[in-house]
Amino acid sequence: MSHEEPRFVLWGYYRSSCAGRLRIAFHLKSVNFENAFVRLDKDEQLQDHWKAVNPSGTVPVLVATNREDKYAITQSVAALEYLEEVLPDRRSLLPMDPVARAKVRVLVNIIACDTQPISNRHIMLAVNDLGASGAEWSKKYIARGLAAYEKTVENSVGEYSVGDEITLADVCLVPAVWAAQRWGVDFEPMPVVSRIFETLSRHPAVMRSHWACQPDTPDELRNMG
Repeated sequence: MSHEEPRFVLWGYYRSSCAGRLRIAFHLKSVNFENAFVRLDKDEQLQDHWKAVNPSGTVPVLVATNREDKYAITQSVAALEYLEEVLPDRRSLLPMDPVARAKVRVLVNIIACDTQPISNRHIMLAVNDLGASGAEWSKKYIARGLAAYEKTVENSVGEYSVGDEITLADVCLVPAVWAAQRWGVDFEPMPVVSRIFETLSRHPAVMRSHWACQPDTPDELRNMG
């Protein structure tokens, strides 16, 4: 049996916070990956050829191209967990202690289950179609989710969200804050989240993963972050 590490293709979009999670994880683990792009602004995710890959019509999708089973992982948290499992010799983003792992997963799910799904692009567009402001909707619910993160993280915070090592919680937090910044969320009531984010923002892996410096970032938005 070959012990060759997987080679990865990450299908994403520069503004996708879920794709941003995977970019950060790859760079933290110093694992090379190939970028491929789905233009959400052109509704490419709704086309039949993409739905054949991901029936949910979303990004990201992660594929290990040199495995016999080239299974397309179509959910970002599942993909993050997969990277932990297939790259055991690379930097771990889950602590060994079971309680600490549970704390990480709680924070991950505050972002991935309670916040991002109700504030993403297709929800915004649906709110706009109902005659309300999708931008204000997203601002409200991202702020609500980050407020929950702020309160919860008080029980685990060190230099980062859970202790003094970067974990999957931080990997999910950073793109959520990028989205919050986009919609003008007030961070004054969130000093812990703000401090963690500021520390993470200086990390080279996070800097390389920023939406404003991706290959598919439009020229007019490049390096605005």
